[in-house]
Amino acid sequence: MTYKETFLYGFAALLVCCATLLVGVGQVAAQETSKPKASAVEKGGRDPFRKFEPVVKTKATMAALTPPSIQERIERYRALKMAAANARVAAPKPTTALLLSEMQVIGIFRTPRGWAAMVEATPIKLSYVIYPGETFFDGQLVAIEETRLIFRREVVLTDGRREKSVEIKPLRQFNPTEAMTAVKTASASAPANASAKVATPEKQ
Repeated sequence: MTYKETFLYGFAALLVCCATLLVGVGQVAAQETSKPKASAVEKGGRDPFRKFEPVVKTKATMAALTPPSIQERIERYRALKMAAANARVAAPKPTTALLLSEMQVIGIFRTPRGWAAMVEATPIKLSYVIYPGETFFDGQLVAIEETRLIFRREVVLTDGRREKSVEIKPLRQFNPTEAMTAVKTASASAPANASAKVATPEKQ
C-alpha cells in the first residue's frame, strides 16, 4: 500500500468519525427538545393558567398582643424613672404607662406653648396636662383641636408587625345630672357636726 492510499483511507475514517459525532449530538438535542418543560408549579412558582387566589391569614396571625396590666406598666415606669434619675437624664412622662383607652379628655385650653389638654387616667383617677407629641403606651398625641384630640395608635400583632391607625377622642361633655349626683354624694358622706350645742335655759 502506497503512501497516497494510506492517506486516503485515513481521511475517509476521519470523515466517518465526524459524521457519527454529529449524528450523536443531533439525537441528544432532539431528546432535550422533546422533554416537557417543568411547570411553574414544579419550580415553586404560581401556575400562570390558574386563577389567582390571595393568601388569607388566619385570625391568630392577625390578633393583637394583649398589653400588660396597669400595675405592671406602672412598675415598669417606676423602674425607668429610677434608671433615668441614676443616669441624670430626663425621666419619661407618666403618660407612657397609660393606654389610649384608659383616659378621658376633661379639658382643652390654650397656653403660651399652644393648645393643651387635660386628661384623666380612669384606672388610677389622676389627671395630667398633655401637649402634642406626648407619648402613651400604645400611641402618641398628634394634634389638639378645640373639641377633640387626635392620636396615632400603634398595635403590636402576634406576628411581630405593627399596625397603625388614627384614633380621635372627643372632649367629655359636662352633664349637670352627674354634677348634682356628685354634690349629693359628697354632702351625704360629710361627717355630722359634732360641735352643735344644745340650747340651755338662762339662769334666773
